Amino acid sequence: MQQQPMHHIPARGGLNYDEAPFLAIWEVTQSCDLACKHCRAAAQPIAHPDQLSTAEGKALIDQIAEMHIPIFVFTGGDPLKRPDLYELIRYSAEKGVKVAVTPSATPLLTRDAIFKMKEAGVVRLGISLDGSSPEIHDTFRGLPGAWARTIQAVEWAGEAGLPIQVHTTISRHNANDLDNLCALFEKLNIVMWNVFFLVPVGRGQLGDLLSGEEFEDVFGKIYELSNRVSFQIKTTEAMHYRRYLLQHNLQERKMGHGAGHPMGGAHEYEPGAPEADAKTRTSNWMTRRVNDGKGFLFVSHMGNVYPSGFLPIHAGNIREKPLADIYQNSPIFKALRDTKRLEGKCGACEYKEICGGSRARAYAVTGDPLAQEPCCIYQPKNWVPTESQAACQPEFLGPLVSL
Repeated sequence: MQQQPMHHIPARGGLNYDEAPFLAIWEVTQSCDLACKHCRAAAQPIAHPDQLSTAEGKALIDQIAEMHIPIFVFTGGDPLKRPDLYELIRYSAEKGVKVAVTPSATPLLTRDAIFKMKEAGVVRLGISLDGSSPEIHDTFRGLPGAWARTIQAVEWAGEAGLPIQVHTTISRHNANDLDNLCALFEKLNIVMWNVFFLVPVGRGQLGDLLSGEEFEDVFGKIYELSNRVSFQIKTTEAMHYRRYLLQHNLQERKMGHGAGHPMGGAHEYEPGAPEADAKTRTSNWMTRRVNDGKGFLFVSHMGNVYPSGFLPIHAGNIREKPLADIYQNSPIFKALRDTKRLEGKCGACEYKEICGGSRARAYAVTGDPLAQEPCCIYQPKNWVPTESQAACQPEFLGPLVSL
């Protein structure tokens, strides 16, 4: 067994992120009929001829089962563009692998398709909704009628008894729409809201990225909303929200407001887990600490393994090496799990073990996956930046993040 680094703290349930991730995502196809402005995959209507076959997909599922990875997500592109989707879902269920699916809101997402996914063994459906109105969402997704189709799909999932997790990518197009989105979600009876913070990869544009100050504003809004909504709120590619939460929990305790925020607001994607009442859910974000390559991996439609779908540094291919070997031993994964290698203020930060910054965003903006988070305004205690480090801080990034 690989020796644990001195800073290692096991995740909840004893899961060791040096050995296996908490969450694995498989891009089952790059094919999709949407043309979303922020699409990580820059998806195309036609499937790549070299995408993993049914047999190769089942071999991947076998490895996921052997590694005891708690959560496995089929994404795309649009998973419904794969004719063997239901067969792969059933195979996963037979192997004891919990599968969530994130289909696109196209004419393929019918009531029958949702019921068939439920029957095959899907434990949660993830669907994207980027605006409270058709005007915002359909512009984002590049297809008129996408908003209405998404709302219909959520209602059908409710009929099927399939829990719904809604994904929203936050950018300059919708950062002021969060209150309205939450009001809509309360009516739709979702179980979780997964707030993605834009990483400028694929079709995602640097000009749509929020500044560090705007990240803090959105954190404040999410924190406020999570105190009063009936569903869980989770963030993706905003690891510094954990720092924000810890700061505010400590502040609330100092002010005599009890034990601080009860939910933590950063729960992981837990398909099939019992949903607790919002007031009684306890925080588990401090023990998760999932980050790109640290408790997380992404397998592309052609079998390439990456630390995340937003961090395109190739670590190996499952056609050539076992998944566990790639995750445990590839240089990029090992580097990302070693917080001693973080650079700039992330390396000096007292919150680096629970945060660590978005490695994907650092890479997208600077070309270095170990560079400091470019959209964080927090100044670590006792850290005095050198002249070159100061030039990398958000307030000096000019058109990159301070727009």
